[in-house]
Amino acid sequence: MSAEIKVPTLGESVTTATVAKWLKHPGDAVNEDEPLVELETDKVSVEVPAPQAGVLGPLLVPEGEEVEVGTVLSTIEAGSGAAPKPAAAPAPKKETPTGVQAQPTASGPVARPATPASDIAAQGAAAVAFPAARKIMAEQGVSPAQVGTGTGKDGRITKGDVQSFLAQPRAAQPAAAPRPPRQDDPREERVKMTRLRRTIARRLKDAQNTAALLTTFNEVDMSGVMQMRAEYKDLFIKKHNGVKLGFMSIFSRAVIAALQEFPAINAEIDGDDVIYREFVNLGIAVGGPNGLVVPVIRDADKMGFAQIESAIAGFGKKAREGTLKIDELSGGTFSITNGGIYGSLMSTPIINAPQSAILGMHAIQDRPVAVNGQVVIRPMMYIALTYDHRIVDGKEAVSFLVRVKQNVEDPRRLLLQV
Repeated sequence: MSAEIKVPTLGESVTTATVAKWLKHPGDAVNEDEPLVELETDKVSVEVPAPQAGVLGPLLVPEGEEVEVGTVLSTIEAGSGAAPKPAAAPAPKKETPTGVQAQPTASGPVARPATPASDIAAQGAAAVAFPAARKIMAEQGVSPAQVGTGTGKDGRITKGDVQSFLAQPRAAQPAAAPRPPRQDDPREERVKMTRLRRTIARRLKDAQNTAALLTTFNEVDMSGVMQMRAEYKDLFIKKHNGVKLGFMSIFSRAVIAALQEFPAINAEIDGDDVIYREFVNLGIAVGGPNGLVVPVIRDADKMGFAQIESAIAGFGKKAREGTLKIDELSGGTFSITNGGIYGSLMSTPIINAPQSAILGMHAIQDRPVAVNGQVVIRPMMYIALTYDHRIVDGKEAVSFLVRVKQNVEDPRRLLLQV
């Protein structure tokens, strides 16, 4: 009895992945739940486990290929006698004389549309597209030559390349004739963009193209928070088994309280409907070796300062180790990003679609401010709220940011819920 190995559901808004590395070879004996293949999405790497014990069949998708959710990657034959011969496995990818990536073949069902080798040869120097990209081009009547060289492996056209091409004004789209190659300066280094970086670029641009983005600013006097931390930090660590009191949990609680007062900022647009929520799944942007990711603290509105700090610390560790899971990166309703840890004094963050707003924190800097008619030096932080004006009115956005400022400047408001 055989079992198919399929690309699993990859999480919210993630429909494709790249086969990064096969961990087993055809004919290898595998145990149930043993990792077989590593997939790279725009957010994290995912290991696909064996659905049953047995022998791994032919690899239907080679490393470097882009696949969609549900694509069959291989099969597992139960028992040792059902192992396919290694000769039936696809041959390693080779470069053809024209530089076009040759596609391996395999016995058994084909899980995705594939371009025959003869057709690839006939295309010569024409760009070759991934299946998802070919589908969109066929629907839109676009040829690979119009899109040009892709950002995928070996110059293959990805779905994002086609979407970017279609998003251009028709007059600005390039002609079918290929552009002359750019002459690199010997002092330059050309490096292919990673899948993560390409996807981040595409999603940020999609957010700009879809939402009516607007940013409002305010500034926070951090004196009260800093005094509170200094007074209670040792007691907090002792009380909560080593968990430190940081600014992120304070801002998180301040945001949660403000979201409950202004629910539109915690909502999202779905077609012609608006979805309002009675919970807060808070996304916290953290830096990792492959770029910025936004893990989600689920039901953050039910958590205290120590629970939020512990969750953020755990996500930061996982981001550095590259062990964040798909479900930890999806389902957010509002996000916070702190450019201040990198020294940013002011910025305009971009929302994490389909969310409707994001709060940007920045560096704390001593500045002269007027207090009760006197000029004094205070530790000040600029904060920014970028929001989708289609769902959030300017008055709501400004009032929300003022409430966050008030909650942070006087944390007693959070305790008293005023």
